[in-house]
Amino acid sequence: MYPHGVLTYLEPTASRYYWRQMRLLLTIILLSVAAQAQNFVASASPKLPDAPAVATQQPFWTVENRVNVGILAGLVSADGITTRIGLDEGFREVNPVVRPFVTRGTAASVAGFGLGFGSGVGVAYLLHRTHHYKMERVAMRLMIAGESGFVANNIVQVR
Repeated sequence: MYPHGVLTYLEPTASRYYWRQMRLLLTIILLSVAAQAQNFVASASPKLPDAPAVATQQPFWTVENRVNVGILAGLVSADGITTRIGLDEGFREVNPVVRPFVTRGTAASVAGFGLGFGSGVGVAYLLHRTHHYKMERVAMRLMIAGESGFVANNIVQVR
């Protein structure tokens, strides 16, 4: 009868009156529950807690990190030496990222492995600076495990 959007006045009926009363009762109940909850929380802790202390950053060069970086440096050196021995015996480098470095002589090989070592320690330091201390330790240990696997594979291939 009426187009949509036109407001009309309807006579209040018994059901509308009932729902209006129920809405009013529900509003009163909810407000009283909220007020009681506020009183309960206020009485449980009368004063505000102290603000958390500013987190101090842990030092990067802890004993654990020094040992891990030393192990990683030794493994990268062993990987470079065993790769050079393998290339001298006629094997081929399978890593496409390192291949351009190791095929151009010992100096380029040292530069390539140095870049790999630096990027590994850089990732650990970046995780440390962003306060991801657990991930820093996990990443360092995964790098050590990966390099150990590369060295073991090179030794098996060369023998």
